[in-house]
Amino acid sequence: MRWADSAGRRAGAVAVALAGAAFLGACDGQERNTGTAGAPERRPEPKAVAEARRDLSGLRIAAEGSRTGYERERFGSRWKDVDRNGCGQRNDVLARDLRQTQRKGRCDIVAGVLDDPYSGKRIDFTKSRAAEVQIDHVYPLALAWRMGASRWSGDQRERFANDLDNLLAVWGVPNRQKSDKGPGEWKPQQSYQCAYAVRYVAVADEYGLPVTRADHSALQDFLSRC
Repeated sequence: MRWADSAGRRAGAVAVALAGAAFLGACDGQERNTGTAGAPERRPEPKAVAEARRDLSGLRIAAEGSRTGYERERFGSRWKDVDRNGCGQRNDVLARDLRQTQRKGRCDIVAGVLDDPYSGKRIDFTKSRAAEVQIDHVYPLALAWRMGASRWSGDQRERFANDLDNLLAVWGVPNRQKSDKGPGEWKPQQSYQCAYAVRYVAVADEYGLPVTRADHSALQDFLSRC
């Protein structure tokens, strides 16, 4: 497993994120949050796409295992501050993925605007409508459990569940539709499929997670759209 030694991949994620954010800002003239590793890239750099294609070819293909024993609690504390910056992971993701953010104190994001990567819909986030914006695990927890995370240590599962590279702020509707499905069963809007595949493959490779044959084929198709 390579989950404990991800500095190089995270450094690459920063470059990809900045390129994607700059592209969006050029399109609509809006200020974006661009300073945090792992921000949701809409148009990955060619190098990131090439790495994803290479890494996908190296991922093990396996059938899904059993869901027996899965509970969300098996993946530890929700939104634990694993990067020790003083803020929980949920607020870190909101700060990274939303624009025009408003805060209460140093960490608590109370308002902002989400350009949902999964659907393209604009969502105005407020605390009173917090469920409209949810934090998705790109590689779902329940799917990871079925693909081998059931054999991980509790510490590794908790780190996986709170890894910013695997977390994405999205509209609640497509997030509920996605649930614990892999890319072979669910896909985002076409314009985000390339970036989604790059992120999905990076997480699978970092944690040594296999993919099903259907997911592998779908990821290949998504990467062909880059």
